[in-house]
Amino acid sequence: MLLTIHHRRYEALRKHLKALRRSAGLTQAELAARLKVDQSYISKVERGERYMDVLFYLDWCRACKLQPEVTVHDLVKAGA
Repeated sequence: MLLTIHHRRYEALRKHLKALRRSAGLTQAELAARLKVDQSYISKVERGERYMDVLFYLDWCRACKLQPEVTVHDLVKAGA
């Protein structure tokens, strides 16, 4: 099965990532600074204009002070 960035599972991932950032009380700019990327990169990930790989997911979670092994459970429940 070919999954594009516009697949419903990626939509679930984008919503999940945004919720993680917000629950950590971070703006896109603050998260970007922690990840050493531009704010526009975070925005593009959250809007579905950039692909998210598993390593960046781990970094995103850790930058939000969350344990990836815990958050991934919520992602799976959300339909990813």
